[in-house]
Amino acid sequence: MADVLPEAFLRAVAEGFPSDFLTREPGELQEYGRDWTRVYAPAPSAVAFPRTTDEVARLLALCNQHRVPVVPSGGRTGLAAGAVAPRGELVLSLRRMNRMDPVDLLGNSVRVQAGAVTEAVHHHCAEHGLTWPVDFASKGSSQVGGNIATNAGGVKVIRYGLTRQWVLGLQVVTAQGQVLELNGALEKNNTGADLRQLFIGSEGTLGVITEATLKLAPLPGRQDVFLFAVPDVAAVLNLFREARRAPLVLSAYEFFTDKCLARVQRHRKLRSPFEAPSGCYVLMEAEGKDPSEVENWLGSLFERGLVTDGTLAQGASQASELWALREGISESLSATGLPHKNDVSLPVANLEAFCSELDAVFSARYPGWEIALFGHIGDGNLHINIMKPDDMEKAEFLTHTKKADPTMFELVRKHGGSISAEHGIGLLKKDYLPFSRSPAELEMLRTLKRALDPNNILNPGKILDV
Repeated sequence: MADVLPEAFLRAVAEGFPSDFLTREPGELQEYGRDWTRVYAPAPSAVAFPRTTDEVARLLALCNQHRVPVVPSGGRTGLAAGAVAPRGELVLSLRRMNRMDPVDLLGNSVRVQAGAVTEAVHHHCAEHGLTWPVDFASKGSSQVGGNIATNAGGVKVIRYGLTRQWVLGLQVVTAQGQVLELNGALEKNNTGADLRQLFIGSEGTLGVITEATLKLAPLPGRQDVFLFAVPDVAAVLNLFREARRAPLVLSAYEFFTDKCLARVQRHRKLRSPFEAPSGCYVLMEAEGKDPSEVENWLGSLFERGLVTDGTLAQGASQASELWALREGISESLSATGLPHKNDVSLPVANLEAFCSELDAVFSARYPGWEIALFGHIGDGNLHINIMKPDDMEKAEFLTHTKKADPTMFELVRKHGGSISAEHGIGLLKKDYLPFSRSPAELEMLRTLKRALDPNNILNPGKILDV
């Protein structure tokens, strides 16, 4: 798409906003016009950097008046092309809006601007023995607004749930430039439909989140971090059944295959704690109740052949090293090859049957290809990465995977799952949304979009077409 910014719009921005508010510098356009998908070429017309909600409101009012399409942008760590600007849109970066207010120690909450980095929020609250328990590998660059807009998941969902469960209130700017204050810092507010939930997970298509009041939890007690070696995915699930009955409180239950470990070792030069290779690995973090009970339980895993090897981190440094093997996977896959990523979820009870049938799909569709699986088994979330063969051109590879995706998504639907567990729909999965949403649901989503954004300026083309 050609430049979509009318001269009248540009004059209004120049007259009404600071001189450093808008940039059209080519390097900035490339940087802020993309996310982690790297499938669509970024082609924004400009990038805006507001500092306040008022600036966002006035900008969106202008964009609505002049029909300028807007792509809200946070840390751009998504994997569904939800923050890509491929058709001349104006990127609205929340980077400068990173204020964090003092922690409310009575209400166990904190209000922050949407551009606050997730890890910075963690540090801000940890000083008071509290945390915002939304946690994932990209926490060092992801932003709160993006987390909320995508209802981000991560590695602690098994214990704390999704992002939407840790948002008390939102400040949202509509497409027309209206500022909405939704729910404030209230735990209870039984006054009709919860409008706050409309914007959580809507990927910036219904409004732009500018501030949020976050619900906090006490920092957990001492956490033990284990890494186990098991032969296959079936063994991963068997161990999970045992962990559910163990004398501990699970905070995370992650798994990855030998293919993932090899890529991490190649890219990050990390070492495995095990001498012998294994088909799969389980990283488990848990709060033990009785050390002797936990020790007895661990011993029984080896006695019953449920694991082939295992290690318990001795201190925070070793725990970080074990977590690095899991958290470095996404970066390492992209750095050492071209992955075709799918982020699906299943009812935990259906995971074993799904994974068994998935093997047949791989054998038929990708004979001899490298398949790298990892995910949050504890909440039914699998990350399926098909790696491009070295001797295949990118275009041919994408054609193959695009043709094969419906087969996989049909299997997801058969087992009552979702085609997107935590990265959203964006552009990448828009065509496949009917695998997870009924025609009636899709029409209701379109009705919401038309009502809140009648001129279709907010992240147009993402999730669904109207």
